[in-house]
Amino acid sequence: MTTAHTNDDADFKIVALVSSVGGLTATTEVLDRFPADYSAAILVLQHAEPTRISELPDILGRRTAVSVQAAVDGSTLRPGQVLVCPSGWHTLISVDLTVQLIVSGAYPPSRPSADLLLTTLAMAAGARVIAVVLTGGGIDGPRAPQRCTDSGDASSPQIGRARRCSPCRRPRSAVTAPSTASCR
Repeated sequence: MTTAHTNDDADFKIVALVSSVGGLTATTEVLDRFPADYSAAILVLQHAEPTRISELPDILGRRTAVSVQAAVDGSTLRPGQVLVCPSGWHTLISVDLTVQLIVSGAYPPSRPSADLLLTTLAMAAGARVIAVVLTGGGIDGPRAPQRCTDSGDASSPQIGRARRCSPCRRPRSAVTAPSTASCR
């Protein structure tokens, strides 16, 4: 996969917040710090039961000042917008910053997959990406920086992990993962 940063005129940052099933508190705490007129696009991914309809966009919309909506296939990332990845679908970001929702087989098991989102986001937007793994105990999420580094791209997304997020716990798999990735 090659990177074709076609959005040169759109230099806004893209923030990705990823968490496990128990990440509602952490996600809300972070989104509460963003003003309603924040100039970045924000993606929220939380692992969820694939067969349940997610109420996360409504919950976050009631608890934060930012405008929150569910991501749909074909949505475009825009500054000041929060898109929540739907449960049961993998969310990919294309080079024109549009959302692609796909269903896969048994791999990767997490739905939606943080690895897939962060890897495609890094390939599409490079250094404009700031991604944080807020919570989790599994292996989804922290592998994206290494995949990005292995991709051969010249951009440098910032992919890290939350240092303090009470009352949630830091992802075990992120403890040994690199705190930032350099796509080169």
